[in-house]
Amino acid sequence: MSQTASVSHSVDSEGIAWIVFDEPAARANVFNPASLAGLRASLAAVTNGNGPKTKAVVLTSAKETIFLAGADLRWLAALPDAAAATAAAREGQAVFDLLANCPVPVVCAIHGACAGGGYELALACTRRLASAAPETRIGLPEVSLGLLPAWGGCARLPRLIGAQRAVEIILNSSLLPAPAAREAGLVDEIVPVSELKARARAVALELAGHGTQPRPTPLPPSPDFFQEQRRLAPTRWPGRPAALAVLEAVENALALPLPQGLEIEANLFGRLASGSVAKNLLHAFRLKEQARKRTLDAWFPGVAAGPGATPFRTVGIVGAGVMGSGIAHWCAMHGFGVILCDSNRQAIERGVAVIRELFADGVARGKVTPDAAHRMTGGIGITTSLEDFEYCDLVIETIVEDRAAKQKVFAELSALTRPECVLATNTSAIPIEELAAGVAQPGRVVGLHFFNLVSRMKLVELVLGAQTNRATAVRVLEFVRSVGKTAVVCRSSPGHFTTRAIFFCLNEACRLWEQGIGTEAIDGAMRDWGWRMGPLRQMDEIGMQATLAVFAQFAHYFPERFAPTAICARFLAAGLEGRQNGASTGFYEYENGTERPNPAAAEFASKAAPHPALSAEEIRTRLNGVLRDEMNRALAEGVVKSPDDADLALLLGAGYPAYRGGLLRSAAESTE
Repeated sequence: MSQTASVSHSVDSEGIAWIVFDEPAARANVFNPASLAGLRASLAAVTNGNGPKTKAVVLTSAKETIFLAGADLRWLAALPDAAAATAAAREGQAVFDLLANCPVPVVCAIHGACAGGGYELALACTRRLASAAPETRIGLPEVSLGLLPAWGGCARLPRLIGAQRAVEIILNSSLLPAPAAREAGLVDEIVPVSELKARARAVALELAGHGTQPRPTPLPPSPDFFQEQRRLAPTRWPGRPAALAVLEAVENALALPLPQGLEIEANLFGRLASGSVAKNLLHAFRLKEQARKRTLDAWFPGVAAGPGATPFRTVGIVGAGVMGSGIAHWCAMHGFGVILCDSNRQAIERGVAVIRELFADGVARGKVTPDAAHRMTGGIGITTSLEDFEYCDLVIETIVEDRAAKQKVFAELSALTRPECVLATNTSAIPIEELAAGVAQPGRVVGLHFFNLVSRMKLVELVLGAQTNRATAVRVLEFVRSVGKTAVVCRSSPGHFTTRAIFFCLNEACRLWEQGIGTEAIDGAMRDWGWRMGPLRQMDEIGMQATLAVFAQFAHYFPERFAPTAICARFLAAGLEGRQNGASTGFYEYENGTERPNPAAAEFASKAAPHPALSAEEIRTRLNGVLRDEMNRALAEGVVKSPDDADLALLLGAGYPAYRGGLLRSAAESTE
């Protein structure tokens, strides 16, 4: 066996050349100049005729869960300009052309994640096999990073499965499980993982002996397909020039010979990679990757890490409202035993109904099988007594934002749970120390702030109280990772970090509204800038009662600079509750999956004093300015450790547009 960098090759007794990817000392295989050169060298070595005669080539990976994760994003981010990015695209294309034009058949045996350049490698092969393992997921996620597939993805995929399906897969940017990838035509065959290498060998020998059969030509796209996709792109992918670039690349790939299609790919890639959108999205991706490797050393200086964290097995949830039900569902989805407690039997019944709906949504979206959803739902215990938490490893409190009520719950949990049970609160506003005051072992109390909707929002704030010990924090950090969330660590503070910054902004949006600026003008200005939803729509999602409770807390903790607006209380008095606990009216009306500004809410606005019209830019400047100022205050107070942590919290917990790169990052760049 010979090896060059991260790529090794050997030829067996049957004439099969095995090229194996195995990046040294790394969890994932990625493409960079060294690995591309290694693949080029291995291909040359096994096909130059100097050694044993090669009948076919099989590409495989030595990693357990990742076949090839695509291009090394650190390399891409460091490319200095469009010319360098275009050259990088051409080099990848040239290496993959060696596969496509190899004198012998090439079989790609995929096990684990096969993303971006990893799948473009597979596209250049004669045949693609995939293991049936759940960790095998296949696709082209480049658009999510502001780029396009430029190592043959835009040129070769339409020739394989047709332009319409290719555009859908590229623009969706998702990684498909093996069965869905097979159905879409991305791979030719699914094989049990234990049989993958044997089957790859058999297919390679068959192709070597009998040749390849021509594939059917895919149907052409409808005549108006590309025109219609261009019309939809600004709405479906706002602020993302990569979507239009993909359409240009795919359309030209069908109309032109392959070499010209590849050249268009490369040039478009160079333009995108050198632009601010791709740079910002790559920065956001790196923030998420850094968070995955986060340690707690900076928060516990001089405190030894201690032995490995004992994992949680059974999680108790106090409160069966929207958050409690959402957390219960998510924990059950990730294999934890769950007990859901609420003193109100009707609340439990509503919570169970919410959990069933969440599992049904997971089934509809292909996240869980019907049998597994039924089993997990049935495995969630329900109770009206905290005494049933006796054997829980972790208890998460999710009741109303009322300091006295939460303190009472924690005092009871302190007496009823084992000393090693971690007690966590989902509070979004109250400092942890105030809730831990009645707990006999306050070192086991921590904040574990999930965001609504739990099943969709990636962020969890891990909030450290003054007495939270390192062992507790480590166990909770591992728990957050085990349920597929990203943790931002915060020091306990009123509102912690994300809620504090966002609710200052929401209050300011209410002030604009009370001054006569319309619902759609406020929300539209923020959505058009890239926010997932406007602030008034976000308040409906939170619910007026919960919003009012946080406003009251902030008026208590920040009396010198937080004057709560009155509209939430007026809405509640009129029965406009937002969307909390099944309600469906607030700033908007919700019916049959649609939403529109609520005429009943507009009646309150009509009584407000008229305000000079503000442009969308003025609205954005005012609201983003309030948000940025509060983020900077919290950062200066040490609530989070870095501007990157602050930006990541906003990206994952509040719907800040990733293609803007982060509010503090954007502000810093604008002053340079």
